[in-house]
Amino acid sequence: MSEKGEKKLFKTQYGYFNAEGDEFVITRPDTPKPWANVICPGDYGLVVSQTGGGYSWKTHASLNRITRWNQDLVSDQCGKYIYIRDEKTGEFWSATVHPVKNTAPFYECRHGVGYTRFKVQEKGIESELTFFVPPGKPLEVWDLKITNSSNQKRTLSLWSYLEWCLGESPDNHREFHKTFLETELDRSSQTILASKRLWTIVNKKGQHWNRSWDYVAWHSVNLPLKDYCGHKDSFLGRYRSVQNPQALAEGKMLGSTSGRWDDSIGSLCVEVSLLPGETKRIHWTLGIASSKKEAVKLSQEFKRESAVDSSFVSARKFWKDYLNLSEVSTPDLSFNLLANTWLKYQALSSRIWGRTGYYQAGGAFGYRDQLQDSQIFLHLEPERTKRQILLHAAHQYPEGIVHHWWHPITEEGHKSRYSDDLLWLPFVTANYLKETGDFAVLQEKSSFLSEGNSKAPVPSASLYRHCLLAIENSLSRKSKRGLPLIGTGDWNDGLSVAGWEEKGETVWVAQFLYGILNEFSEMVRRSIQSGILPRSEKKRISWLQKEARSLYQAVNRYGWDGNWYWAASCDDGSLIGSHKSKEGRIHLNPQTWAVLNEMVPPQRMKPVLRSLEKYLYRDYGPLLLYPAYATPDERIGYLTRYAPGVRENGGLYTHAGTWAIQMEAFLGRNEKAWELFKKISPVDRGFEPDLYQSEPYVTPGNVDGPNSPHYGRGGWTWYTGSAAWLYRVMMEWILGVRPDWDGLKIDPRVPAQWEQFTVKRVYRNRICVLVFRRDTSLKKNNVQIEFDGKILPSNIIAPEFLNNGSNHFIIHFN
Repeated sequence: MSEKGEKKLFKTQYGYFNAEGDEFVITRPDTPKPWANVICPGDYGLVVSQTGGGYSWKTHASLNRITRWNQDLVSDQCGKYIYIRDEKTGEFWSATVHPVKNTAPFYECRHGVGYTRFKVQEKGIESELTFFVPPGKPLEVWDLKITNSSNQKRTLSLWSYLEWCLGESPDNHREFHKTFLETELDRSSQTILASKRLWTIVNKKGQHWNRSWDYVAWHSVNLPLKDYCGHKDSFLGRYRSVQNPQALAEGKMLGSTSGRWDDSIGSLCVEVSLLPGETKRIHWTLGIASSKKEAVKLSQEFKRESAVDSSFVSARKFWKDYLNLSEVSTPDLSFNLLANTWLKYQALSSRIWGRTGYYQAGGAFGYRDQLQDSQIFLHLEPERTKRQILLHAAHQYPEGIVHHWWHPITEEGHKSRYSDDLLWLPFVTANYLKETGDFAVLQEKSSFLSEGNSKAPVPSASLYRHCLLAIENSLSRKSKRGLPLIGTGDWNDGLSVAGWEEKGETVWVAQFLYGILNEFSEMVRRSIQSGILPRSEKKRISWLQKEARSLYQAVNRYGWDGNWYWAASCDDGSLIGSHKSKEGRIHLNPQTWAVLNEMVPPQRMKPVLRSLEKYLYRDYGPLLLYPAYATPDERIGYLTRYAPGVRENGGLYTHAGTWAIQMEAFLGRNEKAWELFKKISPVDRGFEPDLYQSEPYVTPGNVDGPNSPHYGRGGWTWYTGSAAWLYRVMMEWILGVRPDWDGLKIDPRVPAQWEQFTVKRVYRNRICVLVFRRDTSLKKNNVQIEFDGKILPSNIIAPEFLNNGSNHFIIHFN
């Protein structure tokens, strides 16, 4: 059943990438942890693991969950399933490994871009089950192709199974939640309809627990029904499980099948007869609608094979069109796989649209999170970055403070006390302007948040004003030493109580803000030149530069610890990330950002780099801090309560690790940047699957550090901000094609053994193809750009050089 003669890339005992690099093929189901796919082309999505576990949602994966799922990465036994039963022998199995736990002679799970396909051979029957989400539709398709590979006629019954959630998840108090669920069968359309008379979110009056779920869920099949079931006990039987349900054992449902008095599920059973060698297809659909009428209408759209096939083609085209907007060809195949396909897919499907993953169900918008993630669109569709910027501007209060997170659907949010959240708005805005030159966006209006239940009109302001408010608010909250107050954390959420009393400081935010002030002053200058801002704003430039100088002095006067910069101080004045600290003596971010924002005096550069290499650069990438905290520290926060070496407590935190790669490339230490990339790359780490454990096709949020007995183990995959950042660092800092104020800056920092590589990307709505060729006659880290037979005067490709259509450049580099 496998693809004959298929080229297998990066093959291990658990699977491989296909030749095109757009599928990871899992060849045995007992992967070290669940290896999943997050499929979300917009608003509706599903997650599915290699065993068949997972869940479905619309808009918000926790507040608007359609199917039940319990997070258990050990057993992974909660999902949506298809059973196959031989009507002659009574034997049954599943089209995925779970729930029956088949020991099939052939198994394969292909996680592709926008779909997952299972192939199973069991008892003379070959099944191929494909899950996908049609873009723009609030539904998913389960397409089952089943073939009789035996020499006898076979009669099979095929049974779907899912458990309804319909609203907030997890619904652990099931005995309570099940009393509000109701199912009914629309026999004319072979569709089960499901609704819920309780949604725990607020209603229009602000009341909790007094609102019906706004939707109708539905589950349908294209063949005439043999049987159906809407009640869990009628399917499983008494004290049985999904592994061995009584309905499958007896070949029929038990008792009552729908209504509002039992634990609601959805199961549709059909029967097919197959001659030897014959193949048939059956399509189940699952979705969500605003009414029963709309649900039935949607359920009919995919009854025909041609509709399923065309929709699948459209789904693949949707993803391909997005991902192909940028493309690289380098001597390193793992680099190509990540840059061309998987990092973009991860950032889009899981982080921006889905906002969910197997390790964190999520669903909310994080102010800093999705703003950073939206930078993935700068290389694909910058208009979407702009939309994200304006959306986040509208989640700011008039004084400049923002929501740390907020829920779509309810718009409820948490007012931030984190010192960095608000600053990501001007940071990403500046990057958007470098990419697009769209300074007019600064005049676009966004509203503010209002306090509590205020009925007062909500004012609005320009994006420029929103950005200034963020900067002004941050500058207004400084210690006597001139360092920003940390509040309940900076980028590192785990420093959650360091500034609870508004006394603790953060060196990292001072460095971050310093870079923003410099970029913002340049942005103001150019906005005045282009007439977007009035000349009276010139005084703003002087103010921004003065504040930047003040931060520079404070960081280098008070933040220097002798060989590195300390990270933060607690309310009691004790230092975090200092040589005086018993644990957590050195932190990564204050070193990398000091370098990136050029705050390190020349005489201090060597000690900083020496300290990074001595303490933080380890076998599996740069640690976030070292050594890990072994004892909880009530002055610092929950970071110290993680097990030593886990997540932020002394592990690789991949998001921050990407900044170390950027820093090394920035310094021109090309080999060191490449070394760190290879240590972080999930494709390369995937060669040690039983140690690494995580999927080799997406980045993990973290990797255990040396203070953990599982040193090198990955975790929290998919839903991590590291995907967009690693992509950006690879494209802009390693390959060196980077938007700047005057155009595309070409500054490659690739390994010495690379002689040639190619980059294709869209810039200012024009296609740019850049062919890099090593020229040893040039000085190290120098380039010469050839365009239309002429040598450009610098390493900047200015927008005015570009022709409409495709532009081809030869880049001579060394």
